Amino acid sequence: MTVDLNLSTEIAALILGYLLGSIPFGVLLTRLAGFSDLRTIGSGNIGATNVLRTGNKLLAAGTLFGDLLKGTAAVLLAKYFFGSDAALIAGFGAFIGHLFPVWLRFKGGKGVATYIGVLLGVAWMMAVIFGAIWLTVAAIFRFASLAGLTATVATPIILYALDEQKAALLFAILSTLVWIKHRANISRLVSRMEPRIGQKQ
Repeated sequence: MTVDLNLSTEIAALILGYLLGSIPFGVLLTRLAGFSDLRTIGSGNIGATNVLRTGNKLLAAGTLFGDLLKGTAAVLLAKYFFGSDAALIAGFGAFIGHLFPVWLRFKGGKGVATYIGVLLGVAWMMAVIFGAIWLTVAAIFRFASLAGLTATVATPIILYALDEQKAALLFAILSTLVWIKHRANISRLVSRMEPRIGQKQ
């Protein structure tokens, strides 16, 4: 009976996280603002970096915070109702929901903002460190993708060093997925074809 209850809790946390994570804030906000489908603009991605290519910084900021906070909300709600372990599962669900949202035929974003949001809910101080790494790399090199990739490499390593083993495992998985989703960006970075922050494609 206990196993069934635990399994039910884990499934509930996963579904909660996925449904929250699959809310496509970039698509919704740009559509409400009267722009064409965000997926036809710039890189075609649904995240804040591509929203910025519309020239509307306010919409980009709204997308960033929406994508971030849905990850945080998934973790905190699951922690409140189901416990700490379920919160990690909900965080995973939120991240997967952003990458593969059912509402967009499973074609979503690349996950960095939602990654940060999950991190904020799991270990807020680590989220501050992530932000510091991101901002430093972005300020020096002006590549959002490079900043995100660098910070996602550091995150599970630092968490493991801090003896947060469960969280380190979760973010090692999420970081791997971030890198897979950014393989086109990595190729463009290597070939020096990646657009810089604020640059239209």
